[in-house]
Amino acid sequence: MLLDGIHDLPLFIAAGLLLNLTPGADVALIAARAGAHGFRAGAAAALGVGAGCTLHAVAAALGLSALLAGSALAFDVIRWIGAAYLVWLGLSMLRTRMPPRDSIGAGATPAAGEPAAAPAAATGRPAAAGFGRVFLQGFLTNALNPKVALFFLAFVPQFIDAGTAHKAQAFLVLGAVFNINGTLVNLGFAWVIAALRAKLAREGAGPRRWTTWLTRGVGALFIALGVRLGLAESSVR
Repeated sequence: MLLDGIHDLPLFIAAGLLLNLTPGADVALIAARAGAHGFRAGAAAALGVGAGCTLHAVAAALGLSALLAGSALAFDVIRWIGAAYLVWLGLSMLRTRMPPRDSIGAGATPAAGEPAAAPAAATGRPAAAGFGRVFLQGFLTNALNPKVALFFLAFVPQFIDAGTAHKAQAFLVLGAVFNINGTLVNLGFAWVIAALRAKLAREGAGPRRWTTWLTRGVGALFIALGVRLGLAESSVR
């Protein structure tokens, strides 16, 4: 049975949903991408975050996260790489230029002195390659955070029977439940932000101004989080 060795599953689901609703770097990235480019971009970020979460769950089930938690050097290397990535991503978001005129439908025209937009950008949607980049950003934002690995090691075992012979299976099942619920929450959040963006466009306000500040605000937040992560003392000694 898939649920062998697992106890208090409803409590695990409820606690996981509360944790997924807590704002963090993942939610900030999803909000920025959905606000700037619509639901598809927000969904790409959400799915990338889910892929990063899956990596941590599998690593924890296989014991790799335990090795990371037991090695101060390994933990610090991943922490510094993650911090550098957050700072780099934040700087790139601060430099991002929004389209001169954001239209949900066709017909957007470039401002004077700016190059003509590609056909995909004419609808305010990034090109297909852009979705791959957004997915990768979501993946790396989650995968390069060693504290997520420690979270799985600290949280999930509380719902696994100590005497079960199926610890790895139970870990994978609970990790999948947590990740599916988290992805659904993130997709819902992306939909809400994208709907707000579309509403502003229908009302003629246009999302360009607030999405510009949203993207830049998230960029500044990522820089702060990266600096904080890089300067934090290792919790593994």
